[in-house]
Amino acid sequence: MSELRLEAYGPLGDATRHRSGAALEAAFRALPPAPHDQGRLLLIVCRHPDGARDACERVCLTRDDGVSGDGWSRRPPRDPEAQLAVMRRDVAALIANGQPLTVFGDNLFVDLDICAENLPAGTRIRVGDAVVEVTAKPHNGCVKFKGRFGEDALRFVQAPPTRNQNLRGIYWKVIEPGDVWVSAPIAVLTRPAAARP
Repeated sequence: MSELRLEAYGPLGDATRHRSGAALEAAFRALPPAPHDQGRLLLIVCRHPDGARDACERVCLTRDDGVSGDGWSRRPPRDPEAQLAVMRRDVAALIANGQPLTVFGDNLFVDLDICAENLPAGTRIRVGDAVVEVTAKPHNGCVKFKGRFGEDALRFVQAPPTRNQNLRGIYWKVIEPGDVWVSAPIAVLTRPAAARP
């Protein structure tokens, strides 16, 4: 494995696309419910050392690299609890407001309910040929997120009343390696015994 190193910041957001908090909340309320147990992988993103991002049709998820070729395996701190950054695609689209979803720093965009009640830490999920597990690490908005999508978007994803919806996303780690592809099926395999879907 190569030495871990800092990499380029990545794409900047378009400030003319930033939405108000009220617009974000209204758009979120209008979304149809996401599926609870079976869904689809809708977008795969690989982050490169120069800050560029590619939308991939197919990649291998591995325990060593997460998304093969992605920045997670090259950059410190290489936290295993933050190996795969995952967002609901419809929520990402309403936040991006016309910007490409590759602007986010996330790897996988899904059609699946990723709220804390539906996917508590420890939940195991099959994605394509791979098996992943939801980690306990919170996925919070940061200064990069604020720069790309605006102050209101940061408040929207961190708002206490909807924080359990995981609007900024969640983290998965790879348990069993395998290929994943755009439109690959997603199926919840197991949830922790105390969890109720």
